[in-house]
Amino acid sequence: MIIPIRCFTCGKPIGNLYNEYKERIVTEDPKKVLDDLGLERYCCRRMFLSHVDLIDEVLEFSI
Repeated sequence: MIIPIRCFTCGKPIGNLYNEYKERIVTEDPKKVLDDLGLERYCCRRMFLSHVDLIDEVLEFSI
């Protein structure tokens, strides 16, 4: 759906970094982008790498 505000495992705030991540992975390597954003823990990295953005598809069914 939407990216969580904090990492589920460690609690680090990550929600504010997602838009920049999405814009930059179009032209850059995702590993480099995650390193530049300061996401060094594997738990935070997996939040970005495994996220599937479904909010637009779900909004079709809302009233």
